[in-house]
Amino acid sequence: MATALDIAKRNPNAASLAVSDAARAAGQTALSIEKTAETTVVAGAAPGGASLIGLTRDQLKDSLAAIGVPERELKMRVAQLWHWIYFRGAKDFSEMTNMGKELRARLSAAFTLARPQVVSEQVSKDGTRKWLIRMPSTGPLDKGAEIECVYIPEVDRGTLCVSSQVGCTLTCSFCHTGTQRLVRNLTSAEIVAQLIVARDSIGDWPDATPPDGAFVPSDGGRFVSNIVFMGMGEPLYNTDNVIAAIGVLSDNEGLGLSRRRITVSTSGVVPQMERLGAEANTMLAISLHAVRDELRDVLVPINRKYDIKQLLDACRAYPGLSNARRITFEYVMLKGVNDSDADARELVRLLKGIPAKINLIPFNPWPGSKYECSDWERIERFSEIVFRAGYASPVRTPRGRDILAACGQLKSETEKLRARARMMAEQGIGAEGVYAVGNGE
Repeated sequence: MATALDIAKRNPNAASLAVSDAARAAGQTALSIEKTAETTVVAGAAPGGASLIGLTRDQLKDSLAAIGVPERELKMRVAQLWHWIYFRGAKDFSEMTNMGKELRARLSAAFTLARPQVVSEQVSKDGTRKWLIRMPSTGPLDKGAEIECVYIPEVDRGTLCVSSQVGCTLTCSFCHTGTQRLVRNLTSAEIVAQLIVARDSIGDWPDATPPDGAFVPSDGGRFVSNIVFMGMGEPLYNTDNVIAAIGVLSDNEGLGLSRRRITVSTSGVVPQMERLGAEANTMLAISLHAVRDELRDVLVPINRKYDIKQLLDACRAYPGLSNARRITFEYVMLKGVNDSDADARELVRLLKGIPAKINLIPFNPWPGSKYECSDWERIERFSEIVFRAGYASPVRTPRGRDILAACGQLKSETEKLRARARMMAEQGIGAEGVYAVGNGE
């Protein structure tokens, strides 16, 4: 007996979808759960070879050994490189004045400190910045994979949303990124490089200054204080590289981000969740979005592999979970789909006993989407029910919508620039809403 899910009955712009009970049990439906990567890069490798940007301590040690640095000096030289690359933001080996000229010359001959190419930078009218970044080529047939990352500044913090894959493994039906193909996983170096690019751009290094007119935190701290793995890709389908990158991002002698200010978001890759908590010790966010399996099967198709019960059991077992280290549950508000009072009450019931915060996310439209954002009154009513049950339920303020930088809108193909123009026209956003820097290749 088929269980029909007709979103169109409550949302006139939505398509009618159905998932059979038998197919769900077999993990086989007409809707795809995952995509296969088109190419593979060795975990931890630095595509393009020569740049030391983003490498771990062990990788820097191997690089130094490869140019003949004696074993007895390796630990000291790695520490020196680490300081210049990750604390000072050095762009040339000549800046490393505590190293001898001969070693600097050997480093310059063998390596670079080149960053990935910034193809374009868009700045929203609300101060949000989005970079389209092209990674170095991995071979003769690769022009360089493109990914996006987003900087969201506030008065007391600056959050960088980083990508973990080129494209995405998953096929969440409300997410723009999920509509594109999966090219490959990003390496740990490529993940770290996104923070390097951001700090270069906003002047977040000692003795650097932000661009004129840039909106950056004014509380005296670092301009990038928080990292969220909520950009392109499913982080827990790239666990090795994500954990390695977190090790670099959180090293107190370099970039120095607190692991409590690093959040990894997953759509529910249950087998990798315990490992993430044990090895990375970061905060966890769950892209939940539905409280019934038959609906979540459509919105977040990985639910057909790991259903809501399995997911929440893994949350309860997450290492380090406590009232001080709550799990964030992300819930996108879709008009007539998942936003009823009954949905809110069921959400509260499901999360009973889990130290949690619930982020309600107004749906961010993108060209071709079949969903609409819930009315504001409905979002407030949903939030009130959750809040009265004892859970923090902030409504995430949409940021960067005018440059397609908001949650669920990232998409790396450059033809999306045309889609952005259509959206701006539809919303009445003029040229003052966004400006672009770069050649737009």
